Amino acid sequence: MAKFSLYNIPLISLSEGFHTFEYTLDDRFFARVDGEEVKRGNVAVTLLVNRTSTAFEMDFALNGTVQIPCTRCLDDMDQAVDTHGRLVVKFGSAYSEESDEIVIIPESEGEINIAWFLYEFIALAIPIKHVHPPGECNRVVASKFRKHRAVNLYDDDDDDDGDDEDVTGDDDGFPEEDQQAHDPRWDALRGLQFEDD
Repeated sequence: MAKFSLYNIPLISLSEGFHTFEYTLDDRFFARVDGEEVKRGNVAVTLLVNRTSTAFEMDFALNGTVQIPCTRCLDDMDQAVDTHGRLVVKFGSAYSEESDEIVIIPESEGEINIAWFLYEFIALAIPIKHVHPPGECNRVVASKFRKHRAVNLYDDDDDDDGDDEDVTGDDDGFPEEDQQAHDPRWDALRGLQFEDD
């Protein structure tokens, strides 16, 4: 973790009360973390640490933009990030994560490195479905998608997030689904007669 020494918080030397730390996460940070989702970005971080008699309460505010692959065409796209995170750190005999928010660190070490926590807060703030604005998807991939896509005949809109109209218009090569599509494979079953018991 020497490459992330900038993100070491010297907890043992902090006096009781509030302390503020500020960071800028740039392309070098994301390249060093080597996470799966985000490879580039520019995110400002403000960390407020409140040392109490028993713990260190950390409140993170992250705001900026990261570059991630579009889930539709796989070209890079900008995704805004505006999120908050919370972490409670306590001293103990060995390192452990008691929950998503509570971390125990050895008192002998006296510090915590927050680099991976920062990356996780950003990764969790990215929506599952992230696509380019209309007309900005890669045209070659869009045409291949249109040619090979499967039509969902039983779309009951339960899993529809309502924004397909924003990203599937003809402008980017992703047409609206044909709601009148007919699957001939089911025709043979329509004529079956069932007897009631």
